[in-house]
Amino acid sequence: MKLKISISTRLVFWITLLVCLLFGAVLVVSQGREAAILSEEAEARALLLAESMKDANYQSLFRPDQAAIQKYVDDHIDEDMPYIIFYDRAGRAYVTGELLPGQGDLGQGSRVLEGVTRDDPPFSEEKVIQIEGRRMRVREVEIPIFPQNEDEKWASVKIGMSLEPMYTKLREVQKVLLLIGAGGFLLGIAGATLLARRITRPLHRLVEGTVRISKGDFSQAIAIASRDEVGDLARSFNEMTGQLLHARDRMEDANRKLVQHEKLASVGRMAATIAHEIRNPLTSVKLNVQKVAEEESFAETIKAHLGLSLEGIDQIERFIKELLNFTRVQELSLERWPIEQIVEESLKLLRETLARKKVVVETTYAEGLPQIHVDGDKMRQVFLNVLRNAHEALEAGGKISIVCEPVEEGGKRKALIRISDNGPGIPEKDRENIFEPFFSTKPSGFGLGLANARKIVEQHNGTIRVGKKRGRGSVFVILIPTEEAS
Repeated sequence: MKLKISISTRLVFWITLLVCLLFGAVLVVSQGREAAILSEEAEARALLLAESMKDANYQSLFRPDQAAIQKYVDDHIDEDMPYIIFYDRAGRAYVTGELLPGQGDLGQGSRVLEGVTRDDPPFSEEKVIQIEGRRMRVREVEIPIFPQNEDEKWASVKIGMSLEPMYTKLREVQKVLLLIGAGGFLLGIAGATLLARRITRPLHRLVEGTVRISKGDFSQAIAIASRDEVGDLARSFNEMTGQLLHARDRMEDANRKLVQHEKLASVGRMAATIAHEIRNPLTSVKLNVQKVAEEESFAETIKAHLGLSLEGIDQIERFIKELLNFTRVQELSLERWPIEQIVEESLKLLRETLARKKVVVETTYAEGLPQIHVDGDKMRQVFLNVLRNAHEALEAGGKISIVCEPVEEGGKRKALIRISDNGPGIPEKDRENIFEPFFSTKPSGFGLGLANARKIVEQHNGTIRVGKKRGRGSVFVILIPTEEAS
């Protein structure tokens, strides 16, 4: 099984590795540079000490006063200067001083060659000696001694200066550098972790968004406000999901219309059958009932029953008529109409009906209402259906409000007609089905009025929906494209 390593883990690993390599290189260079500087300082100090001893014993060398030189050497031998040796002209040890007997010359004679001149560099090297069973690193320096006004070497002095203080200081520097390196390592891990989280967190959100979209949820956008490549990817992804959501809505709308058309086709076939099978016999029944009702010999109770029969026959005829109107595909006779004129003509047809129930109608027409390019008769039918529903829902003394105003939607101008009432309103569970054919909340309703209204509005490339209203009542919102939009 292949091991899965997250991007965050890889980022932390590689950034930490790079930080460690960088700090390691800095530490190595710093330590090497510090060691070189300390070594140069130690060599310069050893040469200065050798020059000082040469100057201090210069007169004693030429008297000669071996005892004075020996006393000087013995006084200056210590842990930091484990040995001091003066050599004669032939390179033999003349005066020696050592921390331990027998270790002063370390088995070697003078390191200054015969024929050395004043311009030749002094002898200098780093070596390790043994004192009391412990190792000691020393800087050994030997310089020649020349008589005044002569170029031939007379003697030389060699010293061994301990380098242990220098290495102690170097170890302290190493400890400091290691502490700095450890701190840098920890800071590198912390910084790499924060950076990895900052980079991968938007990626995780992007992955979560793709998972939601793969499950069909196109509504939730990925909230990434960064202005880098991840932000660009998220914004492109949100645009893609928006387009997918829009495409899905259009597809659902197309499917709904297809189902609606299939329903209409089925209902149309059924309506044609009903019209053929029922209408003709029903007409004969109606004529016969009317003829019988005209007989004077029948009692009033019989005539009342015959009147109820005629009302039932009329109701059946109205249902057949509405059914045929709903299923029949009619061509629109489009003309330019002021929207307020169509509304007023619709109210005129219902004026007596509304007055009997003492329903108050308030109309508000905004200034600059554009004309709409519609079939006037069909649009009056839409308003009549909606207003009849409002009238039937209202109690005596109720109120209907009609507001017409221009709006812009999707960059297109439209006319908005809002028809509201203060009746009991439409239950929430019925809102989705209110425009479906044969759906009605009234015992005597056929359920075709609002379905027919939606059909006509959609034929005009408009929309009709149930809006939300504060307080009691219901509101229907109708949007019709203006002449320019059509």
